[in-house]
Amino acid sequence: MQHSNKTELEFEMRREFLKKLAAASVTTLGFGAPRLHASMDGQSVQHPAATADSCIVLWMGGGMAAPDTFDPKRYVPFKEGVRVAEIESTFPSIDTVVDNIKITEGLEHIAKVMDRATLIRSHVLPDLGSILHSRHQYHWHTGYVPPQTVACPHIGSWMAKVLGSLNPVMPAFVNIGQRLEGVGEQEELKAFTTAGFFGSEYGPLNLPFPEEASQSVRPPAGMDAGRFANRQKLFKKLVDSSPQRDYMSDFQYESQLRSIENAYRLLSSKEREAFDISLEPRESYAKYDTGRFGRGCLLARRLVENGARFVEVTTEYVPFLNWDTHADGHTTLQRMKKEIDQPIAQLILDLESRGLLNRTLVILASEFSRDMIMEGKPGSNAADQTSEPVESLKTMKHYGQHRHFTGASCVVMWGGGVVGGQLYGASAVERPFVAVDKPLSVTDLHATIFNAMGISPQTAFDVEKRPFYATEDGKGQPARDIFRNAKIS
Repeated sequence: MQHSNKTELEFEMRREFLKKLAAASVTTLGFGAPRLHASMDGQSVQHPAATADSCIVLWMGGGMAAPDTFDPKRYVPFKEGVRVAEIESTFPSIDTVVDNIKITEGLEHIAKVMDRATLIRSHVLPDLGSILHSRHQYHWHTGYVPPQTVACPHIGSWMAKVLGSLNPVMPAFVNIGQRLEGVGEQEELKAFTTAGFFGSEYGPLNLPFPEEASQSVRPPAGMDAGRFANRQKLFKKLVDSSPQRDYMSDFQYESQLRSIENAYRLLSSKEREAFDISLEPRESYAKYDTGRFGRGCLLARRLVENGARFVEVTTEYVPFLNWDTHADGHTTLQRMKKEIDQPIAQLILDLESRGLLNRTLVILASEFSRDMIMEGKPGSNAADQTSEPVESLKTMKHYGQHRHFTGASCVVMWGGGVVGGQLYGASAVERPFVAVDKPLSVTDLHATIFNAMGISPQTAFDVEKRPFYATEDGKGQPARDIFRNAKIS
């Protein structure tokens, strides 16, 4: 009965959370055009010199366990009867090309490109409760803890709004690999995969399946140019007759029309070939062909080559799948590592060989880490989805990182002016593995990313007569040591 009451409470909390997200979205539709806000002293915000022109986020949706990926602890192999509290890492550590950096078995390809990266081991997340991964994902992608009174823009939308497109034909923000329909927490995922109050034109082009991306930028078969142009005009009429039109300000309405015009321009351009990964040479394609995520990395590289400003590639968040390792953690990570290892390394090598890595910031991150146990407390209820704690290993499904852990997680950053072969921050050597050196919050990580892209963390827009900042309250402080250029500010 206690378990039933807990489920009902979580359901009620989720329903209330969704109501607030929906209210914020509807409210945002009525907003006028956001205006650039002056700094507190009345002067215009001074943007730093950019060290990167493009940004690729590799999102490990579901909670990537640091001790089993980029922050190895003491390895304890599976053996029936071993106490859960004794297990720190379920994979042994391996050497990388950098003497003082070790990561875990299964990431051998990434190990070979760590000399181009800064590895952050002290990324600290707030504890937002366990009812929804999407609360954490919303926070990481927008910089704001939900729910807010307005729909907050995704970090990619900030770049699209402030920096614009590198190539006017290419969408400034592309989101690869995440379905927004037919998966758990779909409404929450939609809530942060948006431009928010910036308007539709700064939102993402969503491409759930990389191998089908070319179909999204191609007129229907058999449709000539005249018929295609007429269909675009009819689509504008559909937008005008939409029930949402009654809630839209003229700005939001016009922004949606501009997004349609941008899409039409892309469909009429030669750059649309960048979306067709089947055009990639067979040998190159094979190096990325480990699954949807791997093919997404290939698509991201092709898009950046053609002037995309911000691209996110995700392993896709679906409850209890992929990095959401509430059971069979070790076995699941064996599979996930095979999906991400070679494509990520190949992406770095390809960008470098094309002369793009130095001006492309590549970021690998997740919403939080995981541990066999939480904050030093033995047992892992979620390991077998029962209410009875697991004190010692009984079956292989108990072996792995199951519990959410926000005290320290890992972020890897390549290119875009970062110092190669560098460790930044550290977590404790004994459980709980909290950050003990150079803790880096979401706010400060965003400030670091924005600075690299040439955007001041204090950038703000007036929304309904109040400033809304790129980093929460404009307080984000960049981690300067991550970059070769010490003048970043």
